[in-house]
Amino acid sequence: MKNYNIKQQFTRIGSHLVVLLTIFSATAVSGVDINSVRLWRAPDHTRLVFDASGAVDHNIFYLNNPNRLVIDIANAAQRTSFEHLDLSNSPIAKIRTAIRNNTDLRVVLDLTASIDPKYFTLKANEQYSDRLVVDLFDKKRPAGRSVKELVKQSNRKIVIAIDAGHGGEDPGALGPKRLREKNIALQIARRIDALFDKDPHYQGLLVRGGDYYLAHRKRTQIARDNRADFFISIHADAFTDSRAHGASIYALSLKGATSETARYLATKENRADLIGGASSLNLGNRDDVLAGVLLDLSMNGTLRSSLEAGRYVLKHMGSVARLHKKKVEQAGFLVLKSPDIPSLLVETGFISNPKEARQLSSSAYQQKMATAIYRGLVQYYSDYPPLGTQLASIIDTRPLSYVVGLGDTLSEIAVRYNTSVSRILRYNKMSSSTIHVGQEILIPAL
Repeated sequence: MKNYNIKQQFTRIGSHLVVLLTIFSATAVSGVDINSVRLWRAPDHTRLVFDASGAVDHNIFYLNNPNRLVIDIANAAQRTSFEHLDLSNSPIAKIRTAIRNNTDLRVVLDLTASIDPKYFTLKANEQYSDRLVVDLFDKKRPAGRSVKELVKQSNRKIVIAIDAGHGGEDPGALGPKRLREKNIALQIARRIDALFDKDPHYQGLLVRGGDYYLAHRKRTQIARDNRADFFISIHADAFTDSRAHGASIYALSLKGATSETARYLATKENRADLIGGASSLNLGNRDDVLAGVLLDLSMNGTLRSSLEAGRYVLKHMGSVARLHKKKVEQAGFLVLKSPDIPSLLVETGFISNPKEARQLSSSAYQQKMATAIYRGLVQYYSDYPPLGTQLASIIDTRPLSYVVGLGDTLSEIAVRYNTSVSRILRYNKMSSSTIHVGQEILIPAL
């Protein structure tokens, strides 16, 4: 009887071991799941993102004749289809998948042209799971109209670089009904760009023209390559408290942020480079270190121009939106660190606030915000036209168009432009010195 019980116990133990071994074996075989695949097209590259259930062990190699990129993901199962991807305007002609060694997933990209591949993995964060990111950089840049070709040494237009924050796999802040900051920023940026393109003295430069990610330093480099006179980055704010509200403007701070809110925002925006995979630092690259030193040395003059322009823009924004702060804030946003281009970061409102989220998703409100930003910069450059521009050549001979902002009085405007109230009244055929926000008046030339 005892021997039977002992035998029965061993049988039970053996059964449990079989179950445990089966579980361990299944886990080892299943590995990671590829749950979804996303694709974005940027001006100079195509980005392919694999969303995985865990860390991705991968091997990638390039083949030519014909051109192919092979992506091997170890111990992986495909849980999604590739058929939904829009391959048009990309170097990918077809995507094929297969299982190899009974455990690994092989993805083959059939290419229409040779590319320069770069790839990296990203750990899971509050918005995405673990990811494998594959960038296919074009060997030749796509042909297109370059603002650089339009800018002349003299009698040129003023170039305004308009940057839509975030993009691609970095959605930025999320609002109600899956409202995404990256989309709001792009919509407003396009409206600002259109306003400057219609102005005969300006040329708009849309830094991000579609839904793709650009590293912060890449954004400022695009502005510099196109000889931009000003760089403005468009965002929509968010906070844990949905009651937080109001638009705000930031310039770079050389001595740190001017408030706890600014510090929080600077950290939040700067870490977007981690999401985009642009955070790797080559410590052996002395040119980067030297560039950083030169950047700090040359920033002061640029910062003064940024702050002054920010005051003009903020005044006009105050006529269409509630302001979170009534002065230009300062923080260490990486996207503002351009030593030779005055730069501002505009938070157009809180996407986490239900009321402001509805406003930001409205075409009419977006146009009002874009117009306020446009008018602020136009007024700034009417007062400080860059040398060698069309505006500088005519500013002394034509009347200045001034749009009344919040808190303006006719006497203050007269003092600012070294004229008199009576002269402004006569020139505009006004019978009273009473003015209202949004009113356009002409300032006679001296």
